[in-house]
Amino acid sequence: QVHLVESGGGLVQAGGSLRLSCVASGSIASINRRDWYRQTPGKQRELVATITSGGSTNYADSVKGRFTISRDNAKNTVYLQMNSLKPEDTAVYYCGAERVYDYNWGQGTQVIVSS
Repeated sequence: QVHLVESGGGLVQAGGSLRLSCVASGSIASINRRDWYRQTPGKQRELVATITSGGSTNYADSVKGRFTISRDNAKNTVYLQMNSLKPEDTAVYYCGAERVYDYNWGQGTQVIVSS
């Protein structure tokens, strides 16, 4: 199993920036992909950004050009740099880790963007 812990959420004004972190521990060698999702009340969890073990990245259209996913393998950490934040980015952000036989989630970190 993989244990994921997010941090870095908080309250920020529109136009501001935040950097989220997700530290992985456990059976991390078998992780194929690391993801960031977000969720607001009453809505399905939305995929925000992904980074594969090979370093390929993908983003939701709504965050392209504003968010950047990156990783530090030495620290087993994936980051989500969020710039030019908008009120509609307000959500609980979750990191995820895909392995061949399962998917693991962190506990989430709240991001609130005030207008």
